Amino acid sequence: MKVFSETDIGLLREENQDCVWSGVLSSGACAAVLCDGMGGEAHGGLASQMAVDVISKRITESFSEMMNRNSVRNLLITAVSAANSIVTEAAQKESGIVMGTTCVAAVVSGRRAYIVNVGDSRGYRLFTSEDSECIQQVTKDHSHVQDLIDRGEITEEQARTHPDRNKITRAIGAESMVTPDYFELELAPGDMLLLCSDGLSSYVDDMDILDICFENPPEQVCQSLIDCANASGGHDNISVALVVAD
Repeated sequence: MKVFSETDIGLLREENQDCVWSGVLSSGACAAVLCDGMGGEAHGGLASQMAVDVISKRITESFSEMMNRNSVRNLLITAVSAANSIVTEAAQKESGIVMGTTCVAAVVSGRRAYIVNVGDSRGYRLFTSEDSECIQQVTKDHSHVQDLIDRGEITEEQARTHPDRNKITRAIGAESMVTPDYFELELAPGDMLLLCSDGLSSYVDDMDILDICFENPPEQVCQSLIDCANASGGHDNISVALVVAD
């Protein structure tokens, strides 16, 4: 099992408010945490850094391959809750400060991937089925445009250029309590799990992501995805993490 991650400021932003971490937990397990901060001045970057620090620390200190599925689920959900408390408290210390972050995090142990998300940072599974290369979005955005899609008011294609596409409906630090979505899936040998911020998913088509992931060596995929997002204008910070199953 291999894990990689990269982040980039993009071409138009003055600050990188994304933060990403990845690490090997044991011979058969690894993890990644990716956050996309929001808030004026440095507050978005601070929120994403705090969230990544809290969640990655919880995972590295508490994870064991002996854990059952429910224990790993609880570890991830409580780690997100702990991050929410830290970011919320930091925002309350300065009245009127807007401070929050999206989050997508995953633990992969053996053949099973455990994923949580808050906001519009995404998790994708990339795999081969009957000799065809496939991409599947695992997470579901907590965003205004996703709500419009669910109600049938706009299409996914219209969502990509909708003026409110950056409005999220759930974030770490936005309220005193946050509930992440939780997913589990099995990974076959050669499958990939990709985590990314909207700096990638909003500006690079899923099929282009698919091609890049399968056409490049695993250690070059993250940078190649970032290069593609920058070639599309680099409108936002770009962060990616990639797990490749053995």
